[in-house]
Parts: sequence; structure tokens; C-alpha cells
Amino acid sequence: MDFYVAGSYDVVVIGLGHAGVEAALASARLGAKTLAMCIQLESIALMACNPAIGGTAKGHLVREVDALGGEMGKAADATCSQFRMLHTGKGPAVHSLRGQADKKEYQSYMRSVLEKEENLDLLQAEARDILMRDGKLYAVTTTTGALYETKSVIVATGVYLKARTITGELVKESGPSGLFPASHLSASLIELGIPLMRFKTGTPPRLDARSIDFSKTVVQDGDVPPVPFSFMTDEIDVEQIPCHLTNTNERTHQILRDNMHRSPLYSGIIEGTGTRYCPSIEDKVVKFPARDRHPIFLEPEVRGGLEIYVQGMSSSMPEQVQFDALHTIEGLENCRIMRTAYAIEYDCIRAEILDHTLCCKDIKGLYFAGQVNGTSGYEEAAAQGLIAGINAALALQGKEPLILDRADAYIGVLIDDLVTKQTPEPYRMMTSRAEYRLFLRQDNADMRLTRKGHAVGLASDERLARLEEKERQLAIALEALARHRLRSNELPQQMIDRGLNRDTSYLASERVTRGFSYEEVRAVCPELPEIIPSAREQAEIHLRYDGYISRQMSQIEQFRRLEEMALPADFDYNALDSLRLEARQKLSAIRPLSLGQASRISGVSPADIQVLMIALKQRRMRLQAQGTKVDPMTGVEHAE
Repeated sequence: MDFYVAGSYDVVVIGLGHAGVEAALASARLGAKTLAMCIQLESIALMACNPAIGGTAKGHLVREVDALGGEMGKAADATCSQFRMLHTGKGPAVHSLRGQADKKEYQSYMRSVLEKEENLDLLQAEARDILMRDGKLYAVTTTTGALYETKSVIVATGVYLKARTITGELVKESGPSGLFPASHLSASLIELGIPLMRFKTGTPPRLDARSIDFSKTVVQDGDVPPVPFSFMTDEIDVEQIPCHLTNTNERTHQILRDNMHRSPLYSGIIEGTGTRYCPSIEDKVVKFPARDRHPIFLEPEVRGGLEIYVQGMSSSMPEQVQFDALHTIEGLENCRIMRTAYAIEYDCIRAEILDHTLCCKDIKGLYFAGQVNGTSGYEEAAAQGLIAGINAALALQGKEPLILDRADAYIGVLIDDLVTKQTPEPYRMMTSRAEYRLFLRQDNADMRLTRKGHAVGLASDERLARLEEKERQLAIALEALARHRLRSNELPQQMIDRGLNRDTSYLASERVTRGFSYEEVRAVCPELPEIIPSAREQAEIHLRYDGYISRQMSQIEQFRRLEEMALPADFDYNALDSLRLEARQKLSAIRPLSLGQASRISGVSPADIQVLMIALKQRRMRLQAQGTKVDPMTGVEHAE
């Protein structure tokens, strides 16, 4: 095909789902002239599956994206119709915010933000090839014959690469929600030496709200007042729409078991690997035979609309089987299907070919972000897109990259897992994946990351000023709590009922530590200053969990020491006979940057790490004997 030069850009973003949106905005806002293309502009920020932002661990990611200067948190605050903080019965480390989104409003918000970004152009086109010249990336072509010269490319194609949807025996070459698939780019990636694999995900049916008997379900209301995602949102004033809960039953399960031979998941039609943590309903029935019911959440997709998302009923079964199974569920006996459930298969890459900036190790300027890296979820995608967009722009400016480690953020855990550990199935973020989750809480994401976002130029001066004011008020409150005592003769009856004695003097900080809120203590100790809610929250967490957090900080220091023990880029692992064969193969393929990263590679044992430590010491002594000094922490070599 002959191509014409249609334009020249610093960065080209391929795909405008949740990864592509954040990548395009980040690179453009950091000064890179950016082109963002997708097959259909109607697919921008599409919520192809559940109508929600956040959730367990995912809420942490949204808060972190926001703290760095990303857009997802602000978009959620502006368009969600219900907000709930999950796991409030447990400690703050696992509290996770979830918002029920209006899908159409969310898309409209994000498209408007993209269109208003002056340094960003949007294009409806299908990417065909990523071109190299003289060993360097130089252009992206489209199926319509256009060629766009560029210095960097961010591939954020989601589930579109050679996608096909599957419902029973019906298989269609299609992207999600009936959109076009991306049929050409996979071949170009293979030609560039990018290893691909095949993953599968799915979505449940959508029902007509008028056909559901909600009186037979359990109402799930949002929190009052709602807690926002963005640290820039002061409050949310929105009428919250309820969701509803029902359950499958033994009749539902029997219909699925009777038709299991028609399931593409078990008949061999589906070839891709599915997600472990969001299985289809037929998979749950097979894998958990002792369970007599599974929860089903009925969630509105659009404020004032009819479509109801049936969370928990993801399926690739034939439509008739879906129809029969749904009608056995309480409240859904007369339901009408508006959209049939389907599975979707797609190409994705092996993310261990990437470094921690999400750039391909062997092709400078080629970045990957989102589900194309083998992840699942809008939030995981947005986090990767933000980091890829930031680093693409910083690289063009000759600046140091933004790399978050496992002690910085859930984003750091996510990326380190992707590039260090093999991902045999769609990756989903969970709190259990973070070793330092007592420190990596969603409530302190701004304190952990805003200065990093401001340093690279993405988090605004206003955002930094808000953080500094929060920290100032927190410091004043902690000092006052440590200095003042409660007026024992003025203790209210509710404090007496909770074990206090009017004849005893109590230190204010000790009472917060014992479970009283800052405001409860301040009511009896008016010397305490009035502070903003976010500072109150931090004061209470700091006092109640100080011992645990201090212990975690010691663990982080040990982690950082291993991370600082650099492994040379040219280290010959195959020359170390004392390393096991599997370890040699994995280390040579992944090329870890440090002993810390090496220790997290699947197939590398603690004994292998000891071998590496000895080999590094011997290498350092050998080079020093040759007159070359090696910094043991950074691996930097220089003549003495």
C-alpha cells in the first residue's frame, strides 16, 4: 500500500480506552505534541463491561492516578450516580472507594476533556503498522493509507487486537459492544518481535429495568455523604441511585449444568485464557459445586435509563440458556434481555518485555499500556496509561523517567508484577498483592504521590498547595493532641458509657488511639484546633496504627536496600553454573535491574539470590583489581 504523510507528532497513542485517554492527556499536558487514534471515536473511554469505577484495590489505583495529576478520579466524581466505601468494617488499609458510573456521562466527560486539550489531536482510524527505520521507531500507518511520523508510540489497544466475541456457537469478528476489532496491528507487532498471547474476558447480559421485580431484591444504597475519588473535589452533591442484590439458586445452577456441553468455555471454542477473579457463571458452577447460590448485583448503566447490568452473570452460554437461567432468579422471573452476554478473545503482549517505564526494552520509544499488557479492569489500564504517557513525554525531553516502586504505590506493585512476573492470566489488582498495604492506603495517596506528580509537571500548583495545607493542619492537630488532656469533669455520658471515668484525667491523643474520633475528643477538649476532614482522618489513622505503620516502614527500608543493589545490564547469568537452569533462563529473559527485582521473578529462589550476591561481590573485586571502581548500590562503574 502507498502511504501519504498526514502529519508529524512527538507521541502517537493507539487506542482511546481508559489507558489511552490517560496516556494521551499526560503526554500532551507535559508538552508533547500528541495524536490519539481509535477505531471509532464513539469508543472513547468506553465502559464495555461493568458500569463502575473503583472497588477493592482498584479504588486505591484511582486515588493514585488522581494524586499524580490524572483524570479518572475527577471524571468519576463528575459522573457517578452512587458512591460506596467498601470494607469499612476492616482497617483503613483495605478501605476502597467504588462509584457506580453513568456510562454515557463518563464517556462524554472524557471526550470533552480530550477535545479541549490544545496539544492533542484526535483521529478515527485503525493503526496498521508501527514502522522502524535505521533501528529507530519513526512512524505509524493506518489502514486508510495515512502515515504519521512520530518519535514515540503508546499502544493502548485494550481488547481490540484480533478480537472475536463468542455467545454459544455464535462467533463474530468483533470488538466489545459490537464495535470494530483491530485486525492489522497484531501482525506488525509480531514483525517487530513482540511476543503475543491470547486472553479472554467477558460481560454479563443487560436487562430491561421495567421487567425486573425489585421488591424481591435487597436494596443497596450509597454512602451519605458520598466520599469523592479526587483530592481536588470538595464535596459531591448528587442524588444517589440505589443498586439491588439477588442470588442464583439450585435451579439456576442445574440449567447451566444441563447445558454445559454447549458452553464455548468447555467445548473448546474459546482458546484464550480467562480471568481467575471474574469468572463466568458457568465456570463458578463447575468450580464451586458446593455453593448453592452466587450473588447477583443489579446495577443501572445510565441515570434514568432502562439497561440494568447483571453483575455476577458473565457468560458465554447460548442466548437461550442465558434466558432460561435468568428466569430462575428471584426478581428476574419475567425479565427481558436487552443485550446478550458474550465472551471476548483478544491478543495481548507478554509484558516482561517491558521495563518499569512501560517502554519496550528492545525498541526505544515504544510503550504499551492497559489490557494489551495482560491486565483486566479500567483502573489498572488508566494507571498504566498515565505512567506510559508521562514517561514518553519525559524521555523526549531528556529527563529522568517516573518509576514507582512497590513501596511507593499500588501502581508500582502493578507495573512491577507485570514486567517481573509472567502473567499467565488476565491480571487484576488486589490489596493482597501489595506487601506494604498498611502504608499504601487510598486515604494517603496524595501524601505519597502528589509531590512526584508535581515534580514531573502534571500535578498542579493548586493540588500541591492543598496537600501542604492538609499536612500543616495534621501536624498542628497531632501536636495539640499530644499536649492537651480531656477535662474529666466535663466528660459526656456517651464517653462514660464507653468506659471513661470522670475522676480520671485522659491525654487527648490516647483517647483517639483508643477509638474515639477526633471530633468526639475535641468536644471535650476545645483547645484542639478545628481541622479539615482529610487531616482529621490522617490524625486518627496515625495514632491508632502508629506501631504497625512504623514496623512497615522498617520493612520498606529493607526492601529499598535490596532495590538499590543494582544488577549490571550486561550481566552474564548463563556463565554462573551455580545458578539453576530455570533461574538462568528467567534472569536472562527479564534482565532485572536489581537484586530486589530478581528476587520477585517466578522461578528464582532465595538460594539463587545468594549466588547472585556472591557473584556481584566477586565481580566488584575483580573490576577494582583492574582499576575500575563499582558502586555496590548503583552498579555504576568508573575509573579510579
